[in-house]
Amino acid sequence: MENPILEKKFQKSQFYIDPQGKPNSNPNPNPNPNPNPNPNPGHSQMTKTSKIVQEHHGWNAFDFLSVRHVGQLIASKMQRDRKYEKGEATQFITRRKAIQKLQLSLPDFRRLCILKGVYPQEPKKKKAVGHGSRAIHTYYHVKDIAFLSHEPIIKKFREFKHYMRRLKRVKEKRVKGATKRMRYCRPTYKLDHVVRERYPTFADALCDLDDCLSLLFLFATFPKMQRVNVHRIRLCRRLTVEFMHYIIASKSLRKVFISIKGIYFQADIQGTKVNWVIPHAVAHNYATDVDYKIMETFVEFYTTLMGFTNYRFYNSINLYYPPQLNIGNTTKQPVIDDSEESDIYEEQLAAMTQQLKKHGDNVDEEIDEFPVVNPENPDEVEMAKMEYKNLLRFQNLFKGLKFFLNREIPREYMVFIIRSFDGEVSWSNTGSLGHSYQEDDETISHQIVDRPNQDKKYLSRYYIQPQWVFDCVNAQKLVPVEDYFPGELLPPHLSPFVVEEEGEYIPPEKLAQLSEGQEGEEEGEEEEEEEEEMAVAGTEASESEAEDKISDKENGNSPVKKK
Repeated sequence: MENPILEKKFQKSQFYIDPQGKPNSNPNPNPNPNPNPNPNPGHSQMTKTSKIVQEHHGWNAFDFLSVRHVGQLIASKMQRDRKYEKGEATQFITRRKAIQKLQLSLPDFRRLCILKGVYPQEPKKKKAVGHGSRAIHTYYHVKDIAFLSHEPIIKKFREFKHYMRRLKRVKEKRVKGATKRMRYCRPTYKLDHVVRERYPTFADALCDLDDCLSLLFLFATFPKMQRVNVHRIRLCRRLTVEFMHYIIASKSLRKVFISIKGIYFQADIQGTKVNWVIPHAVAHNYATDVDYKIMETFVEFYTTLMGFTNYRFYNSINLYYPPQLNIGNTTKQPVIDDSEESDIYEEQLAAMTQQLKKHGDNVDEEIDEFPVVNPENPDEVEMAKMEYKNLLRFQNLFKGLKFFLNREIPREYMVFIIRSFDGEVSWSNTGSLGHSYQEDDETISHQIVDRPNQDKKYLSRYYIQPQWVFDCVNAQKLVPVEDYFPGELLPPHLSPFVVEEEGEYIPPEKLAQLSEGQEGEEEGEEEEEEEEEMAVAGTEASESEAEDKISDKENGNSPVKKK
């Protein structure tokens, strides 16, 4: 044997026989003074076999076991790693196997994944995960499927299947009154524990409100249709109106933008930016390539989430929930049922022209203060005060202005924007409930129209197009009304959500707005400095007059007023 390493390993093995013909009973070079009294029987059997080979064939066991045989012997004792039994291949599972493991149908599995927030994953090594196959499959994490297997909603799904089989048998037997009794025993479930599980803190729920609000506002615009439950549409409508009332009461609206898809809004809710879109009020077209069942499953979860958040929103600003309207000196209690009073209450609440009742009679509003990193630094304190003043000025942008909406103006989102900035708004009494004054009111400052010609005009008000309201909000000031008169070519409606960086193209209209804003800020700072100087001069003059009076009294002279 030419390889010294293999030779050394072979000498330590139980197959070695020295040249004198004696078996290697103790292959250890350092013999143990106390040998084991019970030797391994396999060891003696192997040495016996090697001795027989030497006696009959005249070979030495060293020659009998070649280098190849020793290598095979060593390799057989090593554990061999099999393919696809560790690593990424064991971390994913196909959708078919997951359904078999959970014993659910495909629609129930999709519904459960949507409610629990479990989504398909894309493995990096598709060939290893597919056990050598590159076929297209939908994969899930094994831990996610194990997490779903402990969900109590699965039991409710199985109970509902059993209920449907029983209901089918009752219908086939045509038992009188049995079908009605069965419908009252329909199994139901709640998603409260799922909401608390997915959103441990309220800040987590705020970060996920964008898709929730957009989908709820979409379902709130649906008409009565067979594909979607009517009660779910009414629930979406009620929750969205309650949310808009909170935005109005807290004055949290920051940006608005009109696009082809709808009207985009941004609100600052407790320090979190929340964006959503409201579709245009147009006739609904039934989309044939949309699975309404999957969308309704999302809405089922989002309605539960929105109920929790609305309750938290209303309590944070000391409002009653469900909301109560202050109509005159009376309080309108909420009515939630299928009666006519409930429809009237919902229509009055959706008008958004009345204030909501708060807890207690005289409740002072809490003033939010901007946090200062270093309160001892006067520059930071002064900057925080300036930001707070600008925010108060922006929140009361339409304060003291009265608007009137013509019939052709979309009413809901215009009322929402104007009321969010402390303005008053009304419309014709033939439109719907909730109007507060008529068109002939002389105190109206702006009338929003979308037609070039008007039958009757009042000289005490401005007639403007709806874009003026949006541009005022985005500019955070009242822009001139001359460019928004009926029949005028409107200026470009720029998106406030686009923030240009250095080196990027900036439209000339936006550059003009930025320059005007800087000039306005400089003028405002100059006016404030002049007011401060006047105040300081007045205090110095009053102090000097007081000192003169004191000195005259001490000298015995009475002050004489000059005519």
